[in-house]
Amino acid sequence: MTTPTANSKKIHLLTNFFTVSSWTLLSRVLGFLRDILIAAFFGSGPLAEAFQVAFAFPNMFRRFFAEGAFNMAFVPMFSKKLENIKNAQKFAQDAMAGLASILIALTLIAQLFMPWFVFAMASGFQGDERFDITTNFARICFPYIIFISLAALFSGVLNSMGRFAAAAAAPIVLNIILIAAMAGTWALGGNIVKALVWGVPIAGIAQLALVWLAASRAGIRLLPQLPCLTPDIRRLALIAAPAALAGGVVQINLLVGRQVASYYDGAIQWLSMADRLYQLPLGVVGIAIGVVLLPDLSRKLKVGDTDGGRDAFNRATEFAIALTLPATVGLLVVPQAVVSVLFERGAFTSADSQNTAAAVAIYAVGLPAFVLQKVFQPLYFARENTKTPFYFALVSMVLNAAFAIGLSAQYGYLAAAIGTTLSSVALAILLYWGVRRMGNATAFDARLLRAIPRMFGAAIIMGTVTYGLSIILETWIATAGLRYIALAILIIGGTATYFTACLAFGAFTKQDLLNFEKR
Repeated sequence: MTTPTANSKKIHLLTNFFTVSSWTLLSRVLGFLRDILIAAFFGSGPLAEAFQVAFAFPNMFRRFFAEGAFNMAFVPMFSKKLENIKNAQKFAQDAMAGLASILIALTLIAQLFMPWFVFAMASGFQGDERFDITTNFARICFPYIIFISLAALFSGVLNSMGRFAAAAAAPIVLNIILIAAMAGTWALGGNIVKALVWGVPIAGIAQLALVWLAASRAGIRLLPQLPCLTPDIRRLALIAAPAALAGGVVQINLLVGRQVASYYDGAIQWLSMADRLYQLPLGVVGIAIGVVLLPDLSRKLKVGDTDGGRDAFNRATEFAIALTLPATVGLLVVPQAVVSVLFERGAFTSADSQNTAAAVAIYAVGLPAFVLQKVFQPLYFARENTKTPFYFALVSMVLNAAFAIGLSAQYGYLAAAIGTTLSSVALAILLYWGVRRMGNATAFDARLLRAIPRMFGAAIIMGTVTYGLSIILETWIATAGLRYIALAILIIGGTATYFTACLAFGAFTKQDLLNFEKR
């Protein structure tokens, strides 16, 4: 007879969606403040672009090894082992040792071949000062991957146990440290960019410490050890391999975009700022759903609860669409107002705002697709199916490269955003097609089918009202002392209009939310 862990919690979908979303929202708000400071201090100049590319290196590999391939394979396996806490801890210990050894080797290789890494990421920097600056910055930032990837493993442990708060709160540490580093160094008259770059690995250590402590308190205490290739680790590697390849495809998409942007001065910074804006709803909604849904589905599948799994999938889809649509409409209708208020100050000029806003509008079109990917993918990973998403990702990669490179002569740096958006829409469609082939366990229920068109109707009304408000408040938006109030009115007015319309149309009710939580 197995001994269940006393420290795992029942996963309440709605409560945990909001838990993860709330912490993610706070992190993204602090991320905005971080990027506002970067834009104010460095504009779209060489230092800003060098930092963006350097910081992209560990984040790229982090999504490749940890939060992407590794965790998508690790979480379902670990969740199923939680019936016995000792077996779960042994598996997590071995997984951590294997992951750490790979990360350390990768970091050493990157330090030796960093100029080649920079060339692969941004060949347009070759021959100007940005190349050497980026190389130096990247060598300092890259070790961040060790700490943040291990932190992602501990986050997977916590999420599987129904403990979402600490894992969701960990990214806040990064933004707090980077903000403090820049603000403190500026106040003291020091080298701001140096403090920013060195703040990255320091923040990684702090994030790892936070989730390690939380996991220890939850009953999973992991310590360094030499890697051991156990049967479970072999199986983990076999499941993770296709997901790793899929993660690699996604990163190639990002790499193609940066390569295109690197040939246009300032474009990497513009696209980075635009990425920050659309990543807010993606992080708050999509990532929160993916994080909560995967362990919940894994548990339900293990006990044969098909109806429960279907209900969880439908309510997650409903929740995702309900919160994504207003963000999509807002970024599509008033991107210039949002960008100018948030970023236009100091070295970040009006021209920078216009170029960033154009990219924001393009990304906004694809935002529902980005979020729905986070809903559909757990259905595959919970079934330990990582091959199918890989094949779909390959198609997305080809489309992204074709659009980004093929359209660059006509649309310049915006071709990178167009390629990202169109390929993401294609990937969401393919994932949905695959989900439909899973049978009744993943079928849309009557409630969801009734709610979707009503949500779209509410979004159209919201867009009309928001656009009208932007015209009325045009003078305020352009006035330094009033633009924050104007943006607040746009956001509050648009959001209130959307949810009022949803309630009026019957897209959802308060009782729906209460019933969702009971499930």
